[in-house]
Amino acid sequence: MHHIPNPRRRAEIERWLEYVELDQRRNDLVKTLSGGMKRRLQIARALLHQPQVLFLDEPTVGLDPQTRRRLWEIIKGLNQQGMTILLTTHYMEEVEYLCDRIGIMDTGKLIELGTLPELRSKYGEGLVVKQLGDRWEYKFFPTLPEANDYLEHQPNKTAMMTRPSNLEDIFVELTGRNLD
Repeated sequence: MHHIPNPRRRAEIERWLEYVELDQRRNDLVKTLSGGMKRRLQIARALLHQPQVLFLDEPTVGLDPQTRRRLWEIIKGLNQQGMTILLTTHYMEEVEYLCDRIGIMDTGKLIELGTLPELRSKYGEGLVVKQLGDRWEYKFFPTLPEANDYLEHQPNKTAMMTRPSNLEDIFVELTGRNLD
């Protein structure tokens, strides 16, 4: 257990079990815990030695919405306390909520790095979406009013709409494919 002396280790275990809201389950077997509880327990275990950097790989995959949101609160709280967290995920709304810096990877290579406002500014804050049969076509604009103006001047607006761009739009634009 990270060579932490026993009295301090017990105190840290209690502290982190309480932090992840598992202190009432301290005597339960791990195999009896739900998937969300197991994830929270993994985070508590990772925090025992008080790391400066916490690596989380797909921490919310397969969790129900309530458990996922609670885990987001835990992660955000750790970050607000000064911990650096490196998070890998395919959930773009999770990235938008949790991350202050975003790295987009494609086939194992970092292809973009920045904050969400920087990425939206670079690729476009406004989007015109047009349905073409079973596909969608996306056209980025620097601002949403510019996207609205473009749409307003189209002679045929059928199957077209505007909206603010999001991180998933930018991911698809950069990688050329939807998320799996």
